[in-house]
Amino acid sequence: MELLMYIGNDLIESVRLDDERISKPGYVGSFKRCLKVKYRELILQFPDPPEFLVAEPAPKTVQKRAG
Repeated sequence: MELLMYIGNDLIESVRLDDERISKPGYVGSFKRCLKVKYRELILQFPDPPEFLVAEPAPKTVQKRAG
């Protein structure tokens, strides 16, 4: 799983999460707090607060070579 931070329509950063610890109180919140501190200046430039989403990472696809 990944924690995604968006400001407006822009993906700012994604953080890989430990699937076993997601249900633990405060685990995801600690990452959110760190991201808010890291991007404080950027957050202050926008009227809306950042949005966070926990999602399954997209599977990596292998492209076949034409030949």
